[in-house]
Amino acid sequence: MSFTIEKLEKNMAKITIEVAVEEFEKAVEKAYQKNKSSIQIQGFRKGKAPRKMIEQMYGKEVFFEDAANIIIPEVYANVYDECEEEIVSSPMIDVVQIEAGKPFIFTAEVALKPEVKLGKYKGVTVPKAEIEVTEEEINEAIERERKNSARTVTVEDRPVQDGDTAVIDFEGFVDGVAFEGGKGDNYPLTIGSHSFIEGFEEQLIGKALNEEVEVNVTFPEDYHAEELKGKPAVFKVKINEIKENQLPELDDEFASEVSAYDTLEEYKESVKKNLTEKKEADAKMAKEEAVVDAIIEAAEMEVPDAMVLTSQRQMMEEFSQRIQMQGLSMEQYLQFTGQTANSMMEQVKPQAEKRIKSRLVLEAVVAAEKIEVSDAEYEEELGKMASAYQMEVEQIKDLMDAEREAEMKKDIAIQKAVDFVVSKAKEK
Repeated sequence: MSFTIEKLEKNMAKITIEVAVEEFEKAVEKAYQKNKSSIQIQGFRKGKAPRKMIEQMYGKEVFFEDAANIIIPEVYANVYDECEEEIVSSPMIDVVQIEAGKPFIFTAEVALKPEVKLGKYKGVTVPKAEIEVTEEEINEAIERERKNSARTVTVEDRPVQDGDTAVIDFEGFVDGVAFEGGKGDNYPLTIGSHSFIEGFEEQLIGKALNEEVEVNVTFPEDYHAEELKGKPAVFKVKINEIKENQLPELDDEFASEVSAYDTLEEYKESVKKNLTEKKEADAKMAKEEAVVDAIIEAAEMEVPDAMVLTSQRQMMEEFSQRIQMQGLSMEQYLQFTGQTANSMMEQVKPQAEKRIKSRLVLEAVVAAEKIEVSDAEYEEELGKMASAYQMEVEQIKDLMDAEREAEMKKDIAIQKAVDFVVSKAKEK
């Protein structure tokens, strides 16, 4: 294997990779072994036809596509490791030559890490955060806790009110015809949650237990089901149950049930303390973000589109993993929200660009200030990881190879760069 690199505009590069005839032949043989069990040729049992016989019948190139798919990832991985340039995107592959008896040649177009020219990064000015917890905020926090501690009771002596949960049967019709997915039985609908189509919940307010109601709504123009977009619909609804949340009394007993404190006054003080700590943490994060934003604004760099696209895909994958942990697939999420993968990709693009630029300027600060990570700092971070995962430090170390250790030290250096530029910033 050999390769050459051609620098292109906007921090892009084209890598031309040539694979020797013998190496490509090995990939073709692997492709044959992989596919032979599914090939039937007269005179041979299925999966027993010799490769030469198959190539005579279907052409020498019959296994070339699979061979290319086998060899490209392996060869590109080697090129990535050997390349002196820092590649920061997924490759765009193009096959240039794939012929019997000739070297296999393909190109990989990639983004290279942009050079950053730092502007002012010491002494940038950012707004000063005011940290004050009001009585109203304390009361709101306590009220949220009351709602979380509310008990649900069934009511029969009054109609539906805002905030109630109405347990309903419903079926939807468009132009008098029931539509798919528009029917449900004993569905608990919280009035005011806006979980149904706009205007649906409001029309149940004032309706009595066991009453049958016709609810008229119009599907939004951006509704995920194409056949329902902008269509007027009628839902036939029957109210089976009405439930309300009864809030606990705001007294010492409530305080002792929801906290470690015996009195309401002590509980209020703890709520104020927690809110203050949260505001302080939020202010710290906001200051860090403002400082880094100012450094980005003062810096010069040209971020290639392919690098941004790779970051967008990583963010989508991270999001997919998070919702899978909640028991939801990406396909289900897109269906429920009426979005598409492309529209989500566009939504995360600004965040992807900012993530890249933040990392690049902070890496530049690390280099400019010659920030290093000591063994003690690395050990301290390992200790934090061990505590978070409830493991021994030695167990964490066993999981760390040289590449992971280097990446972790780079992350520590980045955080030190953040601390450095924030310490030098001025507030107004």
